[in-house]
Parts: sequence; C-alpha cells; structure tokens
Amino acid sequence: MSVLRKINAQLEDMAPADRQIGRFILDHPDQMLKLSSAALAAETGRSQSSVVKFSQKLGFAGYQELKLAVSKAKAQEWHAPPGMIHGSIEVGDGYLTILQKLISSKMLAMQQTLAVNGEQEIERALTALNDARRIHMAGVGASSLVARDFSYKLMKLGRNVLHDSDSHVQMANASTLNAADVLFAFSYSGASIETLRIAELARERGATVVAVTGLNGVPLTQVANIRLYTVADEERVRSSSITARDAQLMLTDLLFILLIQRQPDANDYVHNSETAVSVLKAR
Repeated sequence: MSVLRKINAQLEDMAPADRQIGRFILDHPDQMLKLSSAALAAETGRSQSSVVKFSQKLGFAGYQELKLAVSKAKAQEWHAPPGMIHGSIEVGDGYLTILQKLISSKMLAMQQTLAVNGEQEIERALTALNDARRIHMAGVGASSLVARDFSYKLMKLGRNVLHDSDSHVQMANASTLNAADVLFAFSYSGASIETLRIAELARERGATVVAVTGLNGVPLTQVANIRLYTVADEERVRSSSITARDAQLMLTDLLFILLIQRQPDANDYVHNSETAVSVLKAR
C-alpha cells in the first residue's frame, strides 16, 4: 500500500502530534521530501524525535526510509490528462462536464487501486486462488455484482466456484468450507454485516479469506488472511459506489488474467466455453 494512502487511512486514529505530522506530509509531500527531520519538526511545531517516532510507527527504520517511501508514492501518482475535470458531479453540470468528471473519477480510482496493492499481496491472492479446492464468493449490493462477474470468469477456467446473490445461501455455502477452500469477501466499507459474518464463519472453518475492501475496510480486514484494497473517491464523487465497483472489477480482472497465465490448459477451457455458447447466438 502507498505510504500516503496508509497515512491518510490512519490519520483520524493518530495521536495529535502524529496527526499534525501526517497532515503536513499529505498536504505538502513535495516540500516534505526537501526537509530534514529537524526541518519537518520545525514546520509542524513538533520535536525531531516525534518525526522519527512517526516514521517508526509506520514501519520504517527512520525518517530517511519514510522519505524514500513518500518519493515512491509520488512517482506512482496518476495525473489527469489536460482538459480532464476531476471533482464532484453537481446538479447543474452539463452533459460533457458530467462525462468528463465520471471518466476522470473512474480512471483515477483504478490507477490508485493499482498503486495501493503491492505485487506480493497480489501474488498471495493468486496462489490461494490457484490452489483452492473450491472458491466461494461473498458480497451484497454492488459488491455482489462484482462477485458474480468474477465467479463466471473463473468457471470458464473450470474452477469450482460457489456464488449466490442471497446472503443466506452464501452463509450456508460458507459453512461447508474447509482449509482447502478460499473465500473472496467483497465489501468496500468492510462493514457489511452479511459479508462480515460469512467471512468470520469461513475463517472459523479454516478457509483462506481474501478481503477486497476499501482502505478503511475494518473490521473485514481483521478477519482476512489476505487483503486487497480498492480506492474510490467518495469525497469528490457522489457516485462513489460506481468507482468502487470499477476498482473491484479491475482487481478481479487482473487476477483472472494472471490465473490464465498460470493455468496451462486455460486457453482450452476458454475456447470450449466460447464454442458452447456460440450455438445460442443468432446466425
């Protein structure tokens, strides 16, 4: 996860001194990269030791490592193309303005989602998916649509997948899981009670739980063995469920493509599926 995203996600729960340092870094990352720990302390009205401790609380050995992480996060940022508008869609916006804002928001959500998920965690999710005896999908509302789309894709590869839009059926399915199985739990908020209870049951049964959630997706992240994060600009776009769904779809599409690479007979399965469906199409 990008260090800037990590700071932003934890900001409200930080102690006052840490929150002040974190807020300065989020608001002025370029300036922070030019400051020594003593200079940053002076800018924020805190002690140099507070800056070093802040770095260590984020998992870094010291301030220099934090600066390197911030520099890397800045390099991964996506900037809207010239003429692209980003911001809240207002009632009085015209057609073209709405179109530009929507496209910008979708692109930004997908780009930032890629930035916050490290290759190592993607690899862990892919390995769990590849090795699973059975794959169960859980999610409600818009997340259920993503779960269904992902389940259809995996079925094309011959994978044993369980998904039902009814959360009661999802719970019943979860009760049959064991250590050889995987549960993908989709919830942007991380607080959907149905998805959370299903994830808890799957964990109790010994299954590997993969959470696909937002950066503040507690308590679902506390239940999961593997955590994949999605970013949606809730602050600026009223249609945040749309951007959250797009971010989830991009993650599942990435896993699907990587799984095709890993599965030797994947193309045969995809071809057989296309051939079977072709007889239902008008000639």
